[in-house]
Amino acid sequence: MALEPVDASAEADDSEYLDMRRRFVWSAALAVPLLVLAMGDMVLPGAPIHGLFGGFSRWLELAFATPVVVWAGLPLLSRGWDSVRRWQLNMFTLIGLGVSVAYVYSVLALVAPDWFPEGFRGVHGVAVYFEAAAVIVALVLLGQVMELRARSSTGAAIRALLDLSPKMTRRIGSDGAEEEVAVESVRKGDRLRVRPGEAVPVDAIVVEGGSTVDESMVTGEPVPVAKAAGDQVIGGTVNTTGSLTIEAEKVGGETLLARIVQMVADAQRSRAPIQRLADRVAAWFVPIVVACAVLAFVVWSVWGPEPRLAYALLNAVAVLIIACPCALGLATPMSIMVATGRGAQLGVLFRNAQAIESLRAIDTLVVDKTGTLTLGQPKLTSVLVVGEAGADESAVLRLAASLETRSEHPLARAIVDGASEREIQLSDVDGFESVTGKGVMGQVEQQDVALGNLALMEQVGVVASDADRAQAARLQGDGATVMFLAAGGQLIGMLAVADPIKDSTPEAIRALHGAGLRVVMLTGDNRATAEAVGRELGIDEVIADALPDQKLATIERLQEGGAKVAMAGDGINDSPALAKADVGIAMGTGTDVAMESAAVTLVRGDLRGIVRARELSAATMRNIKQNLLFAFGYNAAGVPLAAGVLFPFTGWLLSPMIAAAAMSLSSVSVIVNALRLRAFRVER
Repeated sequence: MALEPVDASAEADDSEYLDMRRRFVWSAALAVPLLVLAMGDMVLPGAPIHGLFGGFSRWLELAFATPVVVWAGLPLLSRGWDSVRRWQLNMFTLIGLGVSVAYVYSVLALVAPDWFPEGFRGVHGVAVYFEAAAVIVALVLLGQVMELRARSSTGAAIRALLDLSPKMTRRIGSDGAEEEVAVESVRKGDRLRVRPGEAVPVDAIVVEGGSTVDESMVTGEPVPVAKAAGDQVIGGTVNTTGSLTIEAEKVGGETLLARIVQMVADAQRSRAPIQRLADRVAAWFVPIVVACAVLAFVVWSVWGPEPRLAYALLNAVAVLIIACPCALGLATPMSIMVATGRGAQLGVLFRNAQAIESLRAIDTLVVDKTGTLTLGQPKLTSVLVVGEAGADESAVLRLAASLETRSEHPLARAIVDGASEREIQLSDVDGFESVTGKGVMGQVEQQDVALGNLALMEQVGVVASDADRAQAARLQGDGATVMFLAAGGQLIGMLAVADPIKDSTPEAIRALHGAGLRVVMLTGDNRATAEAVGRELGIDEVIADALPDQKLATIERLQEGGAKVAMAGDGINDSPALAKADVGIAMGTGTDVAMESAAVTLVRGDLRGIVRARELSAATMRNIKQNLLFAFGYNAAGVPLAAGVLFPFTGWLLSPMIAAAAMSLSSVSVIVNALRLRAFRVER
């Protein structure tokens, strides 16, 4: 594989993927007619496939196979040669050996058939195996294309993060004039203007103005945060309402967004690829096969019947042909392809084979709160009447929702939507005013109305009783945000807005506990709200007020303690932790960046999908091990037969043609076994 860049870049380098895809397309286009030409008589008995081309049939096979092996398969053969040169035998050793032996032997059989004794001759003369060499190359290239595509998608997560930062910003000069400049040219101490709807260019401090800023990319929470002079703002967050003048404090690689990007890149790069079972066994299998071929040649050349060298060559070639790694190469990719298709039907998308292999060993699940356990959409949950003004719930909600129609705050939308669901007719608003960090005020139905927190109530001269404060504290303890409503100088009601727990979450947590998983909530939300949700769902551990770097540190701490950790989240702020976890799991209802960082995506955003994915992972790995055991077992039994161990007792030899047929049969068996995964059913 090509080397990965140390520094994250917004530019995608797909050159290796495009090259491998081009080689696969050409190899497949040439291998299919070659297969028909070589084996058409077997598939369609009586069809004169060879007769159509007469004596040129095998030369056509050579013409089809040569570009496949020499050009398309060159990267595979090069890696196979490197594995031998460095004595680090792996799958490419087997692929290179099988392809080169089949091709070189076939070329010699075609151009110099007189070199071969009668034992090599069938109905059509000396047998050739061009189709075996070409099909192996095409199949292996397909696996490489799939692997490179998955790696390219992982890099898209970093590019999506980099796109959050604006390319241009407005810098304020010493004379007060504004000029548009590239963000890269901003230096510490520069003053910048951020207008409503624009992204904050760098980490900075507010020096003038007031607004609310959407910081969900950092905290994962949907509620914008009020900002005034002296407050910190983070690069990449979005200014929603008012205009801000900020002073740059951290620029370039020092910004929080840049650090998040680098954390994702480092976490992705730190994942060591799982050593495949095939590669481990291949380290012994390859030299054993070669040794068997050499031993067969020596034994037959010394003690075999005449012509000794011809028999020696015949049996050595048969050993190498029957050990050709076609079934071995199919064992893992076929199971993975079927499993990923079945997973998609179950609402689980696997990014790569590593995710399938790792998920079954997970014992700890770390989950974000907002958008993962909850809907991620604030809703009006309670309307309470307080005081002695004689108002009812409808009147309280009508006044509050009428006032909030002039606001763009997510909590305002939740209140307006709540009134709409209750079919409450709203009133006109005059003199609307938004008080940053406190709430909103205006005139509704010819009276002064204020809606906000206790600080706003104090500002308008309204006093909340101890009982009202206690009631608000109870609602906050249940995970709600509480707003007080005053009208005509009196407190008349309280409204609670909360992010509801998904209907599927309680059942999902029970199923995860039933599967033996420890569940940890890791959220950027405040502790009171997080613990309220944790108590309701029976979460094993709750970690709140966590920023992206703290989430990453938590994952590392759990891993250092010996846990196999899966992380489930849906926000940009979760992406470093998703990349660092043994398996990152994204909600399909969340952000694109989270899904690009994760190895598994739950299409429906339902945590019950993790149970399904884990069971499918276990079933897939059982299937792969069965395939590998069968492929190795088939070769282990076939190699001695090809070497001629039965000849002294039965006079029977395994010709290269029969060896090729046995090789094909082993491939079919592996494919049939892999297809059994299509019938996978969830046990729970």
